[in-house]
Amino acid sequence: MITETELISLTAALESDRIERTISTTDTTKFREAICAFSNDFPNHRSSGFLLLGIDDKTGKAVGLKASDNLLKDLAGLRQDGEILPSPAMEVYKITLSDGSGDVVIVEVHPSDIPPVQYRGRVWIRVGPRKAVANEGEERILSERRIATSKSFDARACPEATLDDLALDIFQNTYRKEAIAADVLASNHRTVEEQLAALRFFDLRHGCPTNAALLLFGKNARAVMPGAYVQYLKIDGKSLSDDVSVSREFSGDLLTLSRELDALLEGSLSEKPVRTTALRDSLVWDFPKRAVRELLMNAVCHRSYESNSPVRFYRFADRIEIQNPGGLYGDASPENFPRCTDYRNPVIAEALKILGYVNRFGRGVIDAQNALAENGSLPATFEFQPNFVLATIQKHPDT
Repeated sequence: MITETELISLTAALESDRIERTISTTDTTKFREAICAFSNDFPNHRSSGFLLLGIDDKTGKAVGLKASDNLLKDLAGLRQDGEILPSPAMEVYKITLSDGSGDVVIVEVHPSDIPPVQYRGRVWIRVGPRKAVANEGEERILSERRIATSKSFDARACPEATLDDLALDIFQNTYRKEAIAADVLASNHRTVEEQLAALRFFDLRHGCPTNAALLLFGKNARAVMPGAYVQYLKIDGKSLSDDVSVSREFSGDLLTLSRELDALLEGSLSEKPVRTTALRDSLVWDFPKRAVRELLMNAVCHRSYESNSPVRFYRFADRIEIQNPGGLYGDASPENFPRCTDYRNPVIAEALKILGYVNRFGRGVIDAQNALAENGSLPATFEFQPNFVLATIQKHPDT
């Protein structure tokens, strides 16, 4: 967080490419474009950019803004609403100026280590004191600047893979159309490698796909990542020692895997009428599909793909268990779960959002608990271990 003295210095720099000022508190399109541009850090400052609300852009003077908590909350929500991809690293706070001229709301945006960052399929950058949509050459610069040793496993180069290991038709005919704005796509003159790189699926410096590309479009991701599958068991009793009536493995590219898991849930979960009053029945699920789906996709998205263990999806007579390889990641802890969200696989999370398998970032567990409550089921419980997270959903007692 910056101090008031630092803020005054920023407001005085009228031609800076690290600052955008506005008197608006409602122009979320403008805010998102600015956040996207600062995340890309095209001038390569390797330091934060600042969106300042409550400052006149022409004079650099405060305009008497009174910033509410709701305004700060709404601005913070821009980080996780899925419009800016991958999710930006940013802080939102206000400074009340000591001279009585009002509040200034600061959105401090940190440079992304996995550019290019997009807003609605366009890559925004700063060109001097203004914003612009990046051209193909500028996008390539951002792609090549990506930190090869990023802490994000899915953004790293996969030297064991080549373009021949990818089902490029999935990328070109399905994913690309959803991820890139139509006008940008229509004027595209880039090679396949450059198109993949612009979406963090190819490492231009190393000349190979990233781990995310192999998981999303790979013909056989398990050849490189043996644990990249979901193991499903339907067990007739309440213990692993009881008879297994169904045993399946779900693997392949994540688009196919997600569709097959959806089909499994559609065909295996059921609802039945339960008498709620003397004259009325209500339909309840044995396991509400929305809750199971949210927790299952959460595991696929956030698991550690460096582990050789699969996601374990076990349905017992009285419960469902979903075990996610890899413990809580980054800033997330048992104490702040699920309020705090950190992303082990931000590129995978972005892709699942674009493809419609994730609705909002950071809401999967909360939405699952809401679905359970609406069904009259007990809340899901979670066990946290260093190498896994185990989610348990109890069967509705009346089904």
